[in-house]
Amino acid sequence: MSFTGKYELQHQENFEPFMRALGLPEEQIQKGKDLKSVSEIVQDGKKFTITITTGSKVMKNQFTIGEESEIEMLNGEKVKAVVQMEGNNKLVTQVKGMKSVTELNGDTITYTMTMGDLTLKRVSKRI
Repeated sequence: MSFTGKYELQHQENFEPFMRALGLPEEQIQKGKDLKSVSEIVQDGKKFTITITTGSKVMKNQFTIGEESEIEMLNGEKVKAVVQMEGNNKLVTQVKGMKSVTELNGDTITYTMTMGDLTLKRVSKRI
């Protein structure tokens, strides 16, 4: 199953408390909470390029499954991480006490980030 495609955010849960826990300024959280983001994913075997456009902000991450890569987090911080694939439809990584899971089901991508007892869930549909 290929992740390649463009996906638009449909809805999200716990965005504000999660972003506060990441240390984002309140003004940035309020501006970002209602913006529709579009994720473009290009998969070439084990290599991925993920470009997320939210308003005027563009975040681009490139990684290869099983290899250490530098990834930009939601708060703009760059960290080293290793992304693993579970099955053929799930990308999983652990970064700074946070677990990130990106799961593809048909035309829907569910992105779940868990930090302690706080979980951010974002659901996007292929466009």
